[in-house]
Amino acid sequence: MNITMQNLERLSLDEMKEFVEGNRKVCFSTETREETYGFIEGTLKSQQYRKLNKGQKGIVRRFLVKVTGLSRAQMARLVGRWMKQRRIPLKTVVKRRRFARRYTAADIRLLASVDAAHEDLSGPGVRRILQREFTVFGKPEFRNLADISASHIYNLRDSKTYAGVRVHMTHTQARQVSIGERRKPDPQGAARLSAGRHGAPGPPRWQARGIPHQRGRYGDAMGGGGLRGDHLFTFATPWLG
Repeated sequence: MNITMQNLERLSLDEMKEFVEGNRKVCFSTETREETYGFIEGTLKSQQYRKLNKGQKGIVRRFLVKVTGLSRAQMARLVGRWMKQRRIPLKTVVKRRRFARRYTAADIRLLASVDAAHEDLSGPGVRRILQREFTVFGKPEFRNLADISASHIYNLRDSKTYAGVRVHMTHTQARQVSIGERRKPDPQGAARLSAGRHGAPGPPRWQARGIPHQRGRYGDAMGGGGLRGDHLFTFATPWLG
């Protein structure tokens, strides 16, 4: 369904509500942003948007969103501008000054070739090579790189142009790791138990000897009398002689 902008601007609120709630597809397009903003301004003026209540304003905004294809947030900003200035001014695009690049893409590719030939030396080392290529050997392509600082060499190495020419790939080293493997225990490094603790005969001989109990119910050991045989206890002493 093709509708002209003039017919859309002259719709009443009831017609706008019916248009918004309906499923009709509208083929409406503008070539420039100025035309879109002009249509929004004309619709807001014809509907006397400032005098409408909250519900009626919502109908107008939904109508403009459906026709123009803008988002609700964009339409809210545009309507807010119109409410303040009675017009929707275009934002001027500020052209920022861009500084000229000292080192071009050709210089970066040349640096990459030098790094490849010398296997990625440090910044000061590569800087010295670049200086000699121009001052000693007189190669004109090294004119810009002859005065480069060591720190800026690292900056150029991090650039996208350098990465597109030379990519470093470090392969992961394979390592055999045994998981869930059953092995015989390795006794190396483990503490070994003495054979004497397991009943093996040792060098010293032992003999049981009896000594009087120091405390007894039937007499004093130091007194020398009244001790019975069942009050003696034995312990192992090394054989002396």
